[in-house]
Amino acid sequence: MKNTIRLITAACCLMATACTHHAEPVEIHRFEQLLFSTPTAQLKQVLEEQKATYNTPLLNVASDDPQYIAMVADFVADPIVSNIHRITDSIYHDLDWLEQELGDALARAHEICPEVEYDRIYTLITADFQDYPSRVFCYGKDMAISIDRYAVGEMADMQHFGMPSYLVNLCQRQYIVPDCMAAAVASHVAMPAHQPTFLDQAIADGKVLYLMELSLPSAHDTLLLRYTSGQLKWMQDNVSNVWGWLIGNNILYSNDHTQLRNLLDDAPKTNAFGEGSAPRTGAYIGWQIVRKYMKKSGATMSDLLADTDSRRILNQSGWRP
Repeated sequence: MKNTIRLITAACCLMATACTHHAEPVEIHRFEQLLFSTPTAQLKQVLEEQKATYNTPLLNVASDDPQYIAMVADFVADPIVSNIHRITDSIYHDLDWLEQELGDALARAHEICPEVEYDRIYTLITADFQDYPSRVFCYGKDMAISIDRYAVGEMADMQHFGMPSYLVNLCQRQYIVPDCMAAAVASHVAMPAHQPTFLDQAIADGKVLYLMELSLPSAHDTLLLRYTSGQLKWMQDNVSNVWGWLIGNNILYSNDHTQLRNLLDDAPKTNAFGEGSAPRTGAYIGWQIVRKYMKKSGATMSDLLADTDSRRILNQSGWRP
């Protein structure tokens, strides 16, 4: 009876969230625009004046440090960085649309799970295209978006800085809000004290995807998973085979990162399953387990994010492909 009441309450909350009108847009502070519009001689003064706005560990602004000011001045003056900024600003000069879409998504997520709350959002240019996983990063209630990552597709004259084509294809406007929500939720997912197993990682990814789909109700699964339509169809058609392979090869409770990496990280395919296969198979499977678990358990979203017992979540879900 208790679980039934909790399920009804949760369903009502989700329905109310889905019907909510547009939330207030978030305000995005454009750190890169501030830097590139400020003459070098005025950089220290301007950063001092804006200290309260940009005072976050995500940016590490040190306006009273001459070495920091010199480093920023050199960064802005670098011709490659300047070109990156020029291209990025030509695409993302106006982010009103992002402030509204991200505001809506964060508001939905916060209604479902109060812990997910971000008060300050920043954009910046890092000119570091080798570290794809760090395109959005969070600390406390602050979030920073490396906005130049999402302009990389327009930087063909720089040969995409050595990024493989499958990642270049993910560096587009439509992935910004899903990536922000993935980072926002992931920072609240508790992990076990022991070295995570495949199942731990898969369930953690599944938790992220579950709250993402609730907070982005109109987003297609391909955007949430970062799949092509072909990869999604392959995964849907082959999920039983993938699950059987994981069980047969004793992968589920393995914590060998070298062995697990290709099953969990972004890639053009999963090597064990060959050409045409989907990457991040662990995330897809974890998502299905979490969906089933949440339907049966009556757990709140806060309960789910705090729960580190992936084996119990799997068993209670009763999920099998």
